[in-house]
Amino acid sequence: MKFIKPTLLCALAACTLFIAACSNPGYNDNPSQQMTKATVGCLVATDFFAVYFSAYIQPTGENAKAQDKKALFRSYCKNIPMTGKAFFTADLVGSELRETPIGIRVVEQEFLGGDESKAENFKDIRTISEVPAKLYSKGVVEAQALLEKNGYYAMYLIMGGEDAISDEDKLRIPLHVGVDPDEKPLATRMGIIAGITVGFGLIGFVAFRFMRRRHNV
Repeated sequence: MKFIKPTLLCALAACTLFIAACSNPGYNDNPSQQMTKATVGCLVATDFFAVYFSAYIQPTGENAKAQDKKALFRSYCKNIPMTGKAFFTADLVGSELRETPIGIRVVEQEFLGGDESKAENFKDIRTISEVPAKLYSKGVVEAQALLEKNGYYAMYLIMGGEDAISDEDKLRIPLHVGVDPDEKPLATRMGIIAGITVGFGLIGFVAFRFMRRRHNV
């Protein structure tokens, strides 16, 4: 047993590391803008602009009668499961943003193909809601919009409002309506499967070595 215990522990530790590494949320592939799951909302950030973002959908009809009351007040990040009246909240990170006028624009977008994490692969097709630039001294930006159909949307927070001349002054928050918010991306699912496969392979290898060693004794 002196041989198998430390080796099995190493194998199990490796499995855990593989699975943890595959399931941890990370930054997207766009180096200029990042969106990660945070304790309160989702952190959306550029090099000069950061907020904690949450989206809520107003319950109507059958949804309002749902037994699971927690589901009625659930917040979403990028993926929103249903259409309806949406309420958006963005908590500003940093005191400087509280002293800067911020404009809000919610738009419907067309996906042109390619990598969904890249803003250049989307085209704005119509503005749904817009709020002129103003100060948010309490650090909380709020907006609402009617999301009438499934598809792609985006919420822009614009420092300085229409006077903003640089992309660095704009924070794009992508939204995808009509998808399961709990569904993991394909790459993450494949990574988890690969990690589990490697883990079982390590355990099988250790068991084979142990049985072979016993047979040769």
